[in-house]
Amino acid sequence: MLTLLNISNIALIDELRVEFDVGLNLLTGETGSGKSIIVDALGVLIGGRFTTDLLKSGTERAFIEGLFSVKASSELGAILDAAGISLSTFNTGAEADKTATNEVIIRRELSTSGRNKIFVNNQLATQTLLRELRPFLVDIHGQGDQQTLFSIDKHLELLDAFAGVAPLRREVGDTYQTWSALKRELAALQRDEAEKFQLVDVLRFQIEELERGQLAIDEDVSLAEERRRLHNVEQLTTLCSESYALIYEDDDAALARVRQAAKQIEELGEYESSFRAYLEGLESARATLEDLAFSLREYSEKLEFSPARLAEIENRLAELSQLKRKYGGSIETCLEHLARAQDRLRQIEHADERANELATELAAARDDYVGRAAKLHRERERAAKKFEQEVERGLTEVAMENARFVIQISSPSAGELKAVPKDETLDKDEPSPRSDVFTATTFTPRGFDRVEFHFSANIGEAVKPLARIASGGEASRLMLVLKTVANASEFPRTIVFDEIDTGIGGRVSEAVGLKLRKLAQSNQVLCVTHQPQIARFADTHLLVQKKVAGGHTAITIAGLDRRGRVEEIARMLTGAEITDNARRHAREMIKS
Repeated sequence: MLTLLNISNIALIDELRVEFDVGLNLLTGETGSGKSIIVDALGVLIGGRFTTDLLKSGTERAFIEGLFSVKASSELGAILDAAGISLSTFNTGAEADKTATNEVIIRRELSTSGRNKIFVNNQLATQTLLRELRPFLVDIHGQGDQQTLFSIDKHLELLDAFAGVAPLRREVGDTYQTWSALKRELAALQRDEAEKFQLVDVLRFQIEELERGQLAIDEDVSLAEERRRLHNVEQLTTLCSESYALIYEDDDAALARVRQAAKQIEELGEYESSFRAYLEGLESARATLEDLAFSLREYSEKLEFSPARLAEIENRLAELSQLKRKYGGSIETCLEHLARAQDRLRQIEHADERANELATELAAARDDYVGRAAKLHRERERAAKKFEQEVERGLTEVAMENARFVIQISSPSAGELKAVPKDETLDKDEPSPRSDVFTATTFTPRGFDRVEFHFSANIGEAVKPLARIASGGEASRLMLVLKTVANASEFPRTIVFDEIDTGIGGRVSEAVGLKLRKLAQSNQVLCVTHQPQIARFADTHLLVQKKVAGGHTAITIAGLDRRGRVEEIARMLTGAEITDNARRHAREMIKS
């Protein structure tokens, strides 16, 4: 739930800090006092579109910050973990503690320059992440905004939420992904034959060329070193000869001096024992110098300039260079390309065999998908009747006794489910036994059902798709009932209604208030209202006012105590002039 909202430099708001509580939070105030601005700011906070028109005049920067208290959820934890935002008590495993709560802090910094920033728990985030988090945090229904009602996709989601089929939905989605992957692999095998033969010729040429090259890793490096030696035989001979003389042959050669020093240190050690420790090092140095001298002599004797070998190396390096340019820039990439080409050629040469294997796997995957989707279909049909009854009962509670609510579920026939669609037929010349009326595009990760809500508000009127509902008041009440019925407590969050009382009054308003209070038992509800019949049910009553001082307009918000609630409801009943009778009426409304 939303526990705290900070707003700075938004519209008429300078600085606004408002705390919300559990249950039903109602915002009231005069028309134009700024109640909807608070709702708009909350919408921007959770990923809504921001325009510079929202910035307070004369300012260049603004911010909106919200503190949410959320229950631990594997889905929510997975989203945050994927974004690199981890919360210690979130457990994405099966043993997640459903009673654990966490605080999520979202902050949006806005500016006229367009350099807006988003932070989630003090870590930079994206607007995409906000939209992913939104279903777990806030559900906003603004004035005239009935997208939940009009979107057929939302109808399916509401029915599934009521039916509690999330695990079965995941199974259907997994089998759909397996089936789709097999179809893609099979489609790759069924390319045009001319293209396949052309590819085979190219692959065979590349494989023969690379195999003929007999490549070995680091061969080019060792050949380059040998070429460098052959180009410098004379210099290498001189270096070896001079080094050998300095170490071994000269009268004052290093080896002779080390022997002489060792002898003197040995004699010195007879008088001072601490010098004996150096004798082992001197002996090691003598042995190293001897070994180096013999290696220099041996290497020098082998040095010989060979024009034939140099030409052979040059030709081989040129051959390697050509292969590296064609196949990736190094011998390693050439060998990798060879392995890939060999694998691809084997796949093509065994395409028919693999196609038959895929045909069997594809049929099994399709049957698995259809079986699970059919089970999901049956669960939806079973839940639909109960859902209709619950919604109609709820409509009666909001003074729509004559309303009818019908769920229409469209799905393929048994014959269509058994048939093989054209895009899955291995032999393209073979006609498909399946009709063209129901296409494979009907199969989705959510199953093969098309769910649409139909509604009629009055006796004698046929039920119609919800998108054709004309009355805003009817749409608002139906949306409230759907939210209450469709398992809204699955992951409790903040549900916001901006002037849900539009187009209603009297006893209907009171019925809506009762329904809001019922919804607030499982979710935090924020509601902007002008109806005293609704305001009377508030658990937390917040008064929004617009004040002018020193030529400056500002919006304030304050929580009302019992006396303040009486005054505000009396104002809502009578208008600007509050009478004693209005106060008595207000007290009776709150008391009852």
